Amino acid sequence: MPMNEKSLKKRDAARDIGAELLDAVRRVKRGDTGQVHQVPVSLAQEARQRLGLSQSQFAEVLGVSVRTLQDWEQKRRQPSGAARTLIKIAALRPDAVQEALELSHS
Repeated sequence: MPMNEKSLKKRDAARDIGAELLDAVRRVKRGDTGQVHQVPVSLAQEARQRLGLSQSQFAEVLGVSVRTLQDWEQKRRQPSGAARTLIKIAALRPDAVQEALELSHS
């Protein structure tokens, strides 16, 4: 049940925010951060990040729309065929993809 404003003020008045912050910093330094929620990154997002490209740039490289790339990155859809292969190569060997892009622009 949500607390009303009076209850929130009473609760907050009893808190020692400085001590809570100090405790949080100590826990982070110890590596004891409590529950850590890691969001798994899609292969498409990993490949794009390793190449250092924006979504629009990577979509252009793959020959797809930005919306399609976003769907792949959010795991709403899966790439197929040549796009999936290129994404795997980009994730494993971003240097090879960069080299190929540089050759195509010269």
